[in-house]
Amino acid sequence: MPRYATIDVGTNSVLLLVADRQPDGRFHAVRERAEITRLGRGVDQSRRLSPEGMETTLQVLSDFAEEARRLGAEAIAVSATSAARDAENGAEFLAAARTRAGVTVEIIPGELEAQLSFTAAYADFGRAARGPLVVVDIGGGSTEFIYGDTAGKVTFRHSFDVGSVRMTERYVRADPPSAEDRARVEAHLRETFSSLPPCPPGAQLVGIAGTVTTLFTVRHAIDPYDAERVHGGTLSLAELDALVDSLCQKPLAERQKLPGLQPKRADVIPAGALILRECLRALRLENCLVSDRGLRWGLLAHRFGASS
Repeated sequence: MPRYATIDVGTNSVLLLVADRQPDGRFHAVRERAEITRLGRGVDQSRRLSPEGMETTLQVLSDFAEEARRLGAEAIAVSATSAARDAENGAEFLAAARTRAGVTVEIIPGELEAQLSFTAAYADFGRAARGPLVVVDIGGGSTEFIYGDTAGKVTFRHSFDVGSVRMTERYVRADPPSAEDRARVEAHLRETFSSLPPCPPGAQLVGIAGTVTTLFTVRHAIDPYDAERVHGGTLSLAELDALVDSLCQKPLAERQKLPGLQPKRADVIPAGALILRECLRALRLENCLVSDRGLRWGLLAHRFGASS
């Protein structure tokens, strides 16, 4: 079976997927890895990728590309999202990636990012859904909303410049976050999401990416991470209310010790929890499904699917 790899270079993390394309066109993962590199640290204010963020990300990107080649991947598709889109020196990162990792990184627009995330979610949940599907992809720098009908046709998609890293850097001043910090984040999110069209009646929400999976693992104290327990799980609005309060009341040192929470994500997870909660409130929904498969899976189908 042909074997391919995708690498998703995000604002906060880098994710690797190596998978075989089976005769029926579906993909079977043979290796998945993720590392938090914080490529987007400071980008919201400086509009530039920092030397530290680029170096850490390039090292992980090189390691992931080499691992994919060792595993026999015929081709590797690499995408970069919010931080690379926003940075004035994004071209510098692309050139370094070609030199250091031997890969071509494609900076994808927010609308394509949204489409790929929906493709991944629909493959797992769309056919079994009783109604329309709404997908929310919360990243470090941006959050994508995608509405789709029961046939998998996208009816609305938009990328908003709100993410766990961006909101933390912009509004959080205290440790733990103060009531004023929380209020600033919430006010910005509510104003931002107020432009969303009404949620389709009977829609099922699917949450994608590390913020959502982390909130689920913290809620259920899943440590070490277990994709089979996470994928397809559910987070309710009531659970998110409790998680927001708990995470925002704990200082960073305590959050770093929570089962199910990667220490490198602990500084931005309160803002991430606020984003997901405000997503549900804006859509007037009471719960969301949790997806362990995000943009990297959509990119795999987009670039290497049988019909691509």
